[in-house]
Amino acid sequence: MEERIEELEKQIKSLLNEKSYHQIREILVDLNEADIAEIIETIDDREDVVRIFRLLPKDNAAEVFSYIPVEYEQMIIESLTNREIGQIMNDLYSDDAVDMLEEMPANVVKKVLAATDQETRRDINSLLKYPEDSAGSIMTVEFVDLRAYMDVQDAIERIRKTGVDKETINICYVTDAQKHLLGTVTLREIILANANESLKDLMTENVITLHTLDDQEEVAKQFQKYDFGAMPVVDNENRLVGIVTVDDVMDILEEEATEDIEMMAAITPTDQPYMKTSVFETYKKRIPWLLLLMISASITGKIIQGFEAALSTCVILTSFIPMLMDSGGNCGSQASVSVIRALSLDEVEFKELPLIIWKEIQVSVMVGATLSIANFIKIMLIDQTSMVVAFIVCMTLFVTVIVAKFVGCTLPVIASKIGFDPAVMASPFITTIVDALSLLVYFNIAGLFLSL
Repeated sequence: MEERIEELEKQIKSLLNEKSYHQIREILVDLNEADIAEIIETIDDREDVVRIFRLLPKDNAAEVFSYIPVEYEQMIIESLTNREIGQIMNDLYSDDAVDMLEEMPANVVKKVLAATDQETRRDINSLLKYPEDSAGSIMTVEFVDLRAYMDVQDAIERIRKTGVDKETINICYVTDAQKHLLGTVTLREIILANANESLKDLMTENVITLHTLDDQEEVAKQFQKYDFGAMPVVDNENRLVGIVTVDDVMDILEEEATEDIEMMAAITPTDQPYMKTSVFETYKKRIPWLLLLMISASITGKIIQGFEAALSTCVILTSFIPMLMDSGGNCGSQASVSVIRALSLDEVEFKELPLIIWKEIQVSVMVGATLSIANFIKIMLIDQTSMVVAFIVCMTLFVTVIVAKFVGCTLPVIASKIGFDPAVMASPFITTIVDALSLLVYFNIAGLFLSL
């Protein structure tokens, strides 16, 4: 499939050079909207991007628009007339419209809202008032609502009348006159029921709901737990105000996973694709963390300076410092990544910290013993140093592994408890802390046995 898209990209670029717009339109008509968006992303010329978009059938334009990156959306919006903008915005689902506007400059947002009809503008404004990354900000208001007094035939008529503009009709929501959510009923249940059966008898009253202020991570967890295609969103008075669909959750999962990966690598999260982020923006995202880690890493240099005189009397000890620091950092990283994953999946919580520590201590004893024995054999056979030095190094390695696992498993849990993202306490911070502790352990053990 990817090879076919690449061929179409080359063909369309060639046709653009030849100004064969009719042939381009014929190609686009048969393509999936997501594939068209992918092709548009490969076009560098602003005018060509707008030309391709204008060649799309009106029924497809809004769907394609929802797939393309925000910088292309802005490029198209700025080149269209108010009438064309209004057509797109009126055809877009409200959650897609809000996602776009949240990333747009104020002047572009003003232009877009001025071009939309009153009902669409009201829906968009109602979603924009919710906090970013909340259920309210990602929900859509396009859903099918029914009344409990309706029978199946009435429900089908309403679905036929209103369903064409809804994001999904697979699940319908039963509400009262004040929009309070009473229950849900699936399209399958409606179709298979008798025509005169009441929705009150057909609906499921035990409804799992989201709240407008729920964090989007919590939303994703609820979808994962219950395996729904859509979930209703209610306000403080249990009034149905929107729904979140599974396609929105897929975007949330990608966004949260990307953010965690960047945080674990000590990079300030960004929502821009790698190749779309300028060199200076990339620099700004990375340098604060690197400066902080560089300053914190200077602690290890101070520790070595403090034992400089002792090291001069037994220089061989210096050669084992990188191995001890790297081993400790790797062990700490393993523990922290495992615990961070468990926290993100709600597999553990703060009250289980003693159990987590106990488990990691047991693991660290086995890991430390294995690494120490292997290292002892290596030192004696390859490095051929004294038995005392080998013992000091291996004892330090054993203790360092235990300390590293302890630090690696506790910091993310504590960070989560006090409201920080556990991913912050990943490799860079853990490694810096463990490096300093491993040196303190090393020099103190050496001091005991060599009287340094």
